[in-house]
Amino acid sequence: MTGAPHIERTAGAPSFSNNKLSVLRKHPYFADLEPEAFDQLCRYAKHTTLKRGTTIFSKGDPGTSLIAVISGTVKISISSPDGRNAILNLIEAGEIFGEIALLDGLSRTADATANTNCELFVIDRREFIPFVRSQPTLAMKFIELLCARLRWTSDQVEQVILQDLPGRLASALLRLSDKHKPQGRTISITQQEISEMVGMTRESINKQLRAWATRGWVRLEHGAIVVLKPELLQELVDAGADDGE
Repeated sequence: MTGAPHIERTAGAPSFSNNKLSVLRKHPYFADLEPEAFDQLCRYAKHTTLKRGTTIFSKGDPGTSLIAVISGTVKISISSPDGRNAILNLIEAGEIFGEIALLDGLSRTADATANTNCELFVIDRREFIPFVRSQPTLAMKFIELLCARLRWTSDQVEQVILQDLPGRLASALLRLSDKHKPQGRTISITQQEISEMVGMTRESINKQLRAWATRGWVRLEHGAIVVLKPELLQELVDAGADDGE
């Protein structure tokens, strides 16, 4: 991420295809907006395309925008002074991010990087905050979103403290594959990325995944993991992963 350019936004009224705007319309937080209000929201959206590895924002940057992913994947991560990295989340097409600093006006809490080539909508805080104030239902949706983020964070902390390494890996695979249930359970992720997500070495990840592949629980593909037996991984999580090896 070092030295990567920050996001550039294009000015002017949007002239996007309905397919791209459907990313906003289908999002549960914007789906119930009246047509006039949704049109106004779309006028605020600035379109941008980013190459893989581009820094979108860094921890400590001002929270000046809300971002929606049209296509591609965005990595939310933190790093330590000694160079260790931890992936907090992977944001995929149809999801939004950046809402914490957007709403409280404070600095960004993590780094956001284009994990693949990406298309994004960026909505500036100066336009979005007055818009939210004019839409009480939308304000309630964002309260729900923040509550969901808090619950998710609590679950993450619980997994790190209480689960052993196989249990954390199983939890991560289930969480990531749940996003893909309509299209199957293929997760586009490298073993290095998932090691940074669950706090395990890549070698430990590889050993555990191969053991599960032998059992027929997962299938390993180039740059991807296919979850074949989610119910067995869930049993492992529920049991505390005592027999993960």
